Amino acid sequence: MKGYTKKIFIVAGEPSGDLHGGKLIKALKIISPNTTFLGHGGDYMEKAGMTIIEHINNISVMGFYEVLKHLPKILQLLKRTKKIILDLQPDHVILIDYPGFNLRLAKHLSGSNIPITYFILPQAWAWKPKRVNDLKKFVDHNLSIFPFEKRWYESRGLIVDYVGHPFVERIHLNESFKDIYKRHNINSDFPTLVLLPGSRQQEIDKHWPIFLDTVKKLKRDFPQIQIVVGKAKGTKITNIPIDFKIEPDSNKAIIIGTAAIVASGTATLECAISSLPMVVCYKFSLFSWWIVKLFVKIKYSSIVNLIGKKEIVPELIQSDMTPKNIVEKLTPLLNPNSNHRKTMVLQLKKIKKNLGQPGVYERAASSIITKAFYDDKKKHIF
Repeated sequence: MKGYTKKIFIVAGEPSGDLHGGKLIKALKIISPNTTFLGHGGDYMEKAGMTIIEHINNISVMGFYEVLKHLPKILQLLKRTKKIILDLQPDHVILIDYPGFNLRLAKHLSGSNIPITYFILPQAWAWKPKRVNDLKKFVDHNLSIFPFEKRWYESRGLIVDYVGHPFVERIHLNESFKDIYKRHNINSDFPTLVLLPGSRQQEIDKHWPIFLDTVKKLKRDFPQIQIVVGKAKGTKITNIPIDFKIEPDSNKAIIIGTAAIVASGTATLECAISSLPMVVCYKFSLFSWWIVKLFVKIKYSSIVNLIGKKEIVPELIQSDMTPKNIVEKLTPLLNPNSNHRKTMVLQLKKIKKNLGQPGVYERAASSIITKAFYDDKKKHIF
């Protein structure tokens, strides 16, 4: 089918999904340059060449109460997305993370004969294990990023391709370590604390006041401590002290840090990849916390500890997330000679080794094309 223009519809609903989606699009273009992309995503996916229908800034919601509050809008978008896809009849649909929306979309597209790939699978091993049944029924092709996840899914009868975790890719920064230090006027003689309050506004609103109080307490023992804030694009942080350094690229903030306070999520893995010692925190709304306690059946909240199968990094969740507790856990990590810090760094390096080798997006793109496109109905369209 020489000269045929392929159409791929992609759905990412969160900042991390947008980042991964952008890199996946670039990898797909290398293998199949005669392809057009459209769907829901953000700036990274748009820059990679995708036509954005709904921007992630309008649909990124986390927390049970928050999802319920926005449910009418989400359901309306779900209905509209289904219609767009059925009218467009793309050659393929790729769903990235965002399971609450994407699994429902996959179900709505059942019977459409449009092949579906799920990249970055729902964390059914943490909660809602019955989601594996939806993946079996409605998704044609599954790509896993955790080795333990592949084993978990396959033990329940779902065929999964393991491609490795995207964070193992080599980060090409447009600035050297020395230049980042110089731009922020960092003194290497004193510790640097990195604050990563979250990538969503609702996370920042809950975490930031506690982070500020924590820094105030820390300064009693570390009066010359330097603070670098990793600020996610599209978010607002108020009451930032004048001596705090703001860094919009979390990876640049991480590589210059001595230790970090991190909102539980993908940022914990970013810190682990760079061997940055951390204290992991998170605060839910009361309703969301009640749901978490009721349904989530895993021992740890941090993916770092889940991969390591033990507490490698301290977790302070909900009522445990207090300035006093954070300072207590963080203090030994700010001392470069402490055994506690050295042990954590070694364990974080082991976590990185367990995440696979670089080339994740290329492997994912190749798997999508060879397994999802070369079927009996659409042979050799590439």
